[in-house]
Amino acid sequence: MSDCRLRLPLALAVMALGIAAVRPAAAAGDADKGKVIFNKCMICHSLQTGVNKIGPSLHGIVGTKAAEVPNYTFSPALMKSGLTWDDATLDKWLTNPRKLVPGTKMIFPGLPKEEDRQDVIAYLKQAGS
Repeated sequence: MSDCRLRLPLALAVMALGIAAVRPAAAAGDADKGKVIFNKCMICHSLQTGVNKIGPSLHGIVGTKAAEVPNYTFSPALMKSGLTWDDATLDKWLTNPRKLVPGTKMIFPGLPKEEDRQDVIAYLKQAGS
């Protein structure tokens, strides 16, 4: 009887670990929700190729190197950062740009909710393809 009492909790723990191992670290995000959140960004950024505003165009930004948008003057800090705009880097940037790249000229304070950041990243991927 005591052997069964030990096996069940152990089996449940192993199953939970297995499920956690195959679950992605962050949700893929909802591009439709991201489009709504991105309205905050449109004050400074465009999603049209070559249309820079206060900030650079973000068309096709996912997967590119930081500070490589043509005809835009980036801060020396961002030019020296060596970053690539992948999901993980975008998540950190959207959390707190000044923490990721001290000296950046981006004044946006960040998006505190992970879900919002993932939604914006999904939207950037969709809108830039």
